Amino acid sequence: MPSRAPSRRHWRALLALAAVAVSLFLALTTPARLGLDLRGGTQIVLETKDSPTARADSAATDRALEVLRQRVDALGVAEPSLSRSGEKRIVAELPGVRDPKEAVEVIGRTAQLTFHPVLGTTQDPKGTPEAKAKGDRTRVLPDPDAPGQALRLGPPALTGEGVKDAEAVFDAQGGRGWTVDLAFRGAAADAWARITGEAACAAPGDPARRVAIVLDGKVISAPGMQQSVPCKTGIPGGNAQITGGFSDAEARDLAALVKGGALPVPVEVVEQRTVGPTLGADAIKASATAAVIGLLCTGAFVIVVYRLLGALATVALAAYGLLSYAVLVALGATLTLPGLAGFVLAIGMAVDANVLVFERAREEYARRAARSGGDLRRPLREGFGKAFSAIIDSNVTTLLAAGLLFFFATGPVKGFGVTLSIGVLASMVSALVITRVLAEWAVRRRSVRRRPALTGMASEGRVRRRLARREPRLMRHRRTWLGIGAGLLLFAVAGIGVRGLEFGVEFTGGRLVEYSTSRTVDAGTARAAVADAGFPRAVVQESGDGGITVRTERLTDAEQDRIRASLQKPGGTVEVERDEKIGPSMGSELRGKALIALGIAVAAQLVYLSIRFRWTFATAAVLAMVQDVVLVVGLFAWLGKPVDSVFLAALLTVVGYSVNDTVVLFDRVRELRRGAKGDRAARGPEGLARLADRAIVQTVPRTVNTGMGALFVLAALAVLGGDSLADFSVALLAGVLFGIASTVFTATPAAVLLEGRHPAPEAPVSRPRDKARTGTGAVV
Repeated sequence: MPSRAPSRRHWRALLALAAVAVSLFLALTTPARLGLDLRGGTQIVLETKDSPTARADSAATDRALEVLRQRVDALGVAEPSLSRSGEKRIVAELPGVRDPKEAVEVIGRTAQLTFHPVLGTTQDPKGTPEAKAKGDRTRVLPDPDAPGQALRLGPPALTGEGVKDAEAVFDAQGGRGWTVDLAFRGAAADAWARITGEAACAAPGDPARRVAIVLDGKVISAPGMQQSVPCKTGIPGGNAQITGGFSDAEARDLAALVKGGALPVPVEVVEQRTVGPTLGADAIKASATAAVIGLLCTGAFVIVVYRLLGALATVALAAYGLLSYAVLVALGATLTLPGLAGFVLAIGMAVDANVLVFERAREEYARRAARSGGDLRRPLREGFGKAFSAIIDSNVTTLLAAGLLFFFATGPVKGFGVTLSIGVLASMVSALVITRVLAEWAVRRRSVRRRPALTGMASEGRVRRRLARREPRLMRHRRTWLGIGAGLLLFAVAGIGVRGLEFGVEFTGGRLVEYSTSRTVDAGTARAAVADAGFPRAVVQESGDGGITVRTERLTDAEQDRIRASLQKPGGTVEVERDEKIGPSMGSELRGKALIALGIAVAAQLVYLSIRFRWTFATAAVLAMVQDVVLVVGLFAWLGKPVDSVFLAALLTVVGYSVNDTVVLFDRVRELRRGAKGDRAARGPEGLARLADRAIVQTVPRTVNTGMGALFVLAALAVLGGDSLADFSVALLAGVLFGIASTVFTATPAAVLLEGRHPAPEAPVSRPRDKARTGTGAVV
């Protein structure tokens, strides 16, 4: 038996060393993949639509994705990313694109390219009455070379599918300027020779000597055949040239459209986000500063409370940060702004597992000190063993919330779910492996064994000593606590009903534009400027240092330019830092997904806790969690803060944190109840209430210390994170505080009351059987 323990220690040490070494290698050699909200650029979400001839199914969306990828590649965007989302959605990320109008015009066009013989001309763009009377169904389109005149076109002779290549070329010799040269493949080359040969047979000046090139129902060019083109034979070689007085950009865009081919189904822009690089750089700097300050404050606090073990835990926290970052870059996950906040938040939450272990180690040392002669090794080992179930249960509840973010959220919030999940898993490895290796190494040093107070295990802590002396009987007033909680709930619901919720554009649809100005502009002046631009009902607010946000239900690009020009009068130089446009259908879908995510979060927590505990405890924990969610939502209603996707991320984190805290307390109640099986006084509601009071005394130090770790980081984010992270931090700060209180004053009283009304069935007590019946004197 003694030989097995060193072997396990050695394996843990090797595992910890390997994890740190691999993480360091990945962190130094693999760059992080930053989201557009951190490096700047544009994200466009397109939705395929049914056409008269094709259905927008997954296969059509895949074909459209390939066409769009060729178009984006032709635009020359650095490191673009296109992916399918669901059956009908395509997400295009275009780093560095500040003005998305051009990109949307190019990649969103159907690009149905056709080539038609010209049958004649007409002054009526709808066709002549004579032609209509004869049942002439030929297409009539405006002539680009003769304003006020229309061309009568025959059926298409070939389509853009036959185009092999398209290239923008500047024709300096012919004086045509920028043109688009086409090359046809196979049968399309023969069709081109045939249509041009037929046109060459017409007399000079006859409209039939022209061939119309039509893109998305508009004649973009209708060149006439030169005298050198032979009749019937046409233009050999399968080459053509589109002219039209194009600029450089117009010729390149048209070439990209033609070369990429036609979309099999139409697409519609349902979401568009643009973030300037300055805003992303400021967010990275603010989050990094908040992480450093939060980590230093958390480390200092843990060292003061747990001394040597706290110092070793701080080292493990640094290893945790390295480990979680390495996993993030190894998986190729995109680090977004909410994801960065989740990464920083997880640092504070990573303290939890260490605190659980250290508090249990303190208890074991106090219980064994008299007969162990001050031995530190066994209390530490027992601390890890007894804290294991609480660590697993509490972290699984957080992982459930993070997983829901990943499966039901979109965009940046999905990134938050990824980083939070990685952070939770990395924190368990950090606490159960790295911290344990360092702590076990430390308590085996002779200098440490001689000074047990140096480790922090020899002291119970001031909070616990004071609570133990006073022996609070909080559960005597369980109905009072539940009544106070109900009153707070009514106050929160009143805020939602009276003030309403300020839903962001993600949930309502519309457009939100954030401008930076060279001169400071107050909200009233900006509001007047926006009203002068023709938008008196727009929501105008100040943001950041001299920033102005404008939110409207509908806003075209031209109208956005008009607002920007109007703001230049009081604000000087005006730049667009952020631009978000969400379609109404997309907003409705996001609202539905948010409700689904919250509903499934509640159900998932209830099922998991019912498995790990009784349904009575699970119901109490979920009631406390729902109370925390409603209180945070009500707080935002009273404060008039926006409810957006980032707030949803914070809300689902509150779900995980609230249940996390409750699980730790219930785990201790379960342990005390098992230890008091033979005690009749511990049965019934009053007995459970006394056990719950003891559990509160024993777990409050952990709750306070863990909460302080999270509060340090969140406070740093709230102060330094700017507007983009301030509301996120406020929601989580409120959620952490509500979660700490609801564990003691809502979850525990509710569990005691439910257990009193629905007690667990007592296990049957085995009795000695008659010797004659058993055949032996043994007790069965």
